[in-house]
Amino acid sequence: MQATEGQVVWLGQDLTRLQGNALREKRKEIQMIFQDPLASLNPRMTVGDIIAEPLQTFYPELSKDEVKQRVQEMMTRVGLLPNVINRYPHEFSGGQCQRIGIARALILKPKLVICDEPVSALDVSIQAQVVNLLKELQKEMGLSLIFIAHDLSVVKHISDRVLVMYLGNAVELAEGKELFDNPQHPYTKALMSAVPVPDPVKERNKQIQLLEGELPSPMNPPSGCVFRTRCPIATEACAKQKPTLEGTDLHAVSCLQVQL
Repeated sequence: MQATEGQVVWLGQDLTRLQGNALREKRKEIQMIFQDPLASLNPRMTVGDIIAEPLQTFYPELSKDEVKQRVQEMMTRVGLLPNVINRYPHEFSGGQCQRIGIARALILKPKLVICDEPVSALDVSIQAQVVNLLKELQKEMGLSLIFIAHDLSVVKHISDRVLVMYLGNAVELAEGKELFDNPQHPYTKALMSAVPVPDPVKERNKQIQLLEGELPSPMNPPSGCVFRTRCPIATEACAKQKPTLEGTDLHAVSCLQVQL
């Protein structure tokens, strides 16, 4: 499917302009981990076949023994026993299924992994295990991760830089610690105020910034700043001019009323 507009730039190249073998080669560098660990795995394939499929697609010259060896090595690296290679996805827990998905994404040794809410369907204790695994693999394999999530406690734990988005628009970009210590955009502040605090006294006394109004339709967003219809500091100018990210590499905000 051809892109209708915009660009997808990866390491200086616009992927929307690539075709054939050139695009195929780039696909090896970018892999994805999906939100629902069980639904993203083919129930008719064994774990070994699921993890091996990318290798068979991009490296057909590998022998069966070489493929099996690489699959078992990757299974070990993500915390799965190699002797379960012939089992099917329904025989595993949600956390184990997500480890299978991680193994499948990393078997090609990509440079970038897009993680689409990879822990949202898991129990809290399992979430921590998977997030810690991703951090270990990131350091070990030199990976770049784009981690998409709604849970800010998870975002804080795993992210070096955080981009906050509202209705498909970037509203704030900052280093992880800087964003959580010093949020500037009204939407970011509202999100931060909703994060549970593991202290009963602080949790009872904190001020939650509730947003008024309904979320606008992405098909018909407000003019100017898309957040203005729910923003507590919006002015008439916000309806006329669309803000852009402004600031520094450390911290940038998309708001006409906020100056860094």
